[in-house]
Amino acid sequence: QAQIVLLVILILAIGDFVIGTFIPLDSKKPKGFFGYKAEIFMENFGPDFRQEETFFSVFAIFFPAATGILAGANISGDLADPQSAIPKGTLLAILITTLVYVGIAVSVGSCVVRDATGSVNNTIVTELTNCSTAACTLNYDFSSCQAGCHYGLMNNFQVMSMVSGFAPLISAGIFSATLSSALASLVSAPKIFQALCKDNIYPGFQMFAKGYGKNNEPLRGYLLTFLIALGFILIAELNVIAPIISNFFLASYALINFSVFHASLAKSPGWRPAFKYYNMWISLVGAILCCIVMFVINWWAALLTYVIVLGLYIYVTYKKPDVNWGSSTQALTYLNALQHSIRLSGVEDHVKNFRPQCLIMTGAPNSRPALLHLVHAFTKNVGLMICGHVHMGPRRQAMKELSTDLAKYQRWLIKNKMKAFYAPVHAEDLREGGQYLMQASGLGRMKPNTIVVGFKKNWRQGDMRDVETYINLFHDAFDVQYGVVVIRLKEGLDISHLQGQEELLSSQEKSPCTKDIIVKVDYSKKTETDTSIAFASSSSGGTSTLHKEEDEDGKNPTQPLLKKGRHFPPFYSKSPSSPLNLADQRLLDASTQFQKKQGKSNIDVWWLFDDGGLTLLIPYLLTTKKKWKDCKIRVFIGGKINRIDHDRRAMATLLSKFRIDFSDIMVLGDINTKPKKENIAAFEEMIEPFRLHEDDKEQEVAEKMKEDEPWRITDNELELYKTKTYRQIRLNELLKEHSNTANIIVMSLPVARKGAVSSALYMAWLEALSKDLPPILLVRGNHQSVLTFYS
Repeated sequence: QAQIVLLVILILAIGDFVIGTFIPLDSKKPKGFFGYKAEIFMENFGPDFRQEETFFSVFAIFFPAATGILAGANISGDLADPQSAIPKGTLLAILITTLVYVGIAVSVGSCVVRDATGSVNNTIVTELTNCSTAACTLNYDFSSCQAGCHYGLMNNFQVMSMVSGFAPLISAGIFSATLSSALASLVSAPKIFQALCKDNIYPGFQMFAKGYGKNNEPLRGYLLTFLIALGFILIAELNVIAPIISNFFLASYALINFSVFHASLAKSPGWRPAFKYYNMWISLVGAILCCIVMFVINWWAALLTYVIVLGLYIYVTYKKPDVNWGSSTQALTYLNALQHSIRLSGVEDHVKNFRPQCLIMTGAPNSRPALLHLVHAFTKNVGLMICGHVHMGPRRQAMKELSTDLAKYQRWLIKNKMKAFYAPVHAEDLREGGQYLMQASGLGRMKPNTIVVGFKKNWRQGDMRDVETYINLFHDAFDVQYGVVVIRLKEGLDISHLQGQEELLSSQEKSPCTKDIIVKVDYSKKTETDTSIAFASSSSGGTSTLHKEEDEDGKNPTQPLLKKGRHFPPFYSKSPSSPLNLADQRLLDASTQFQKKQGKSNIDVWWLFDDGGLTLLIPYLLTTKKKWKDCKIRVFIGGKINRIDHDRRAMATLLSKFRIDFSDIMVLGDINTKPKKENIAAFEEMIEPFRLHEDDKEQEVAEKMKEDEPWRITDNELELYKTKTYRQIRLNELLKEHSNTANIIVMSLPVARKGAVSSALYMAWLEALSKDLPPILLVRGNHQSVLTFYS
């Protein structure tokens, strides 16, 4: 309503001026006003800058007069139909403003001379020969005051009042225009600032997000704007204030123009400009011109503005506020990723560019942090990492979980600075889900080439059909040309039975102090309705890890138990609770060990088979990371006692050609020695429950039993693979002897021929090989070369 009143006053003032230009009075002629004269217009048509003023210094002072054209866009939230109203209103504002400003400039430039004394004594009585100004042709000589005239266009700031029919109305119009612009800025700027604060982009300004009244008015923003305006008013020099204001307005217009150009460049389907004559390149030109003009007006103010804008941008980019505007940056990022992916698809793989791209069977990513962090250590900024999660159970229920888990766990990965993707699938069984992930995950050349699983620690206690599924996953991986990595920690990998593990891990990193803690542990048995399933070790009972996320709102706090120990945050469970036992404390410690700096220790590489070089590449990639850079690589190989020096020199030469630093090479000449009797006896005791003992049964009974339980170990099989069995037991003895203090062991994974070795015997080999050791990676590439001599 106030704007309408001000608009009426402004229109009356403009009309008063226009009418006044047609009423020349003799009393105004000494002040330079002669009415419309062609000679005055021609004289004033060219520039006449004085007192070191230039075009751009005058432009800077005039420019704020044209900034009101975005008032409609600034209050778009209050418009009934902003999509239609803003373009029409803005274009009409530009048109009307241009006509009014040009009309007034032409009118006053056709009526008033540049310099006048205001004295009637300057009337020319006799013809002057040396006077050629327009005033002279109109019988006035103002040459006496060229340096200090008080009237005329160049000297009298109240020239419009002098020309008008009623001077007080011009003063009212000036106040009207000033208040109109001030009100537009006072209303629009706080609303924009309030919206910015609501998104919590700059937490220090959160207090200005609060609104008052039914229209959610930003009263605090109004007060802040008033104080800023008051500070500029106290400068009390319009010619100083105007360039500063022009500078910031030009910066905002440059950003608007560039934003529009950027949105077009991103080719987002949601960007659909309705203006018929829109062109993205005109927007870019407009942005560049604004930046240039800023420097021309005042280079140091422009530089300061750029520093402020760039600082705000860097802050927002670094903090990554949890807000989604559907920005053009997102669209352009997608477009660039799409274009580069397509371009990459046309490039053949080369051994020099090989990088491990891992599909990790984690289940819920937060349930196996050690597995996740270890793989992330050698894939971060190097290769692809996808966290696979197989959901089973009723399709409808699983599909709902898929959609919610996808958003939830991807956010969790980003929050924990994991450069990885989360890929859930629904399948009838675990093996089928693994096949889906291996075949369909990834995009173009950015597809996994290595599958990573946790060691199935509880294989002896559960259903052997799950072990069959686990082993078959390896064979499926080799069938599709994947490498296989099995990771084992003696404490285990899965912490999903401990509720609140996310907060637990972050707290361990931040607060390693000792204090009273409140701990709740869920030891309840998993049910068949649980749907989040993954291949990994489990610290609780069951054949495979079953983990179901609970609704946060559904947690019922129970009476906590107090325990002394490392600082863990309080967390609660629906299930019966008990104090955290020693095994679980060790499990929690182990789950964070790869998040810490590893110190000066060893990465022991047991390279027993040539699998293409993956067993060597992974340790090398680990040592390139900050947390592992102090670790040294020790290489162990098999050999003959009479050729140890020769084999060591040959291996050293090979590693040098591969440009892999190592601290030592050890050739094991006794690798084929028969293991200790007690270790053989322990192995036989371990496999006893899984043996068929067909020699003690009738042939038909034995054949039927083998058909129903193909995982059982036959006497013939055990005898046939005795040498390989002894080799795994012996290797474990050597590992304990040489690598018991290593930070991590990377070793060639023994592979059993599909259908020839029973699942129970193969798992027994892996168990015998890797038990009671530091963290161990059993690695087997797909026999494609991943290392080359050439850089």
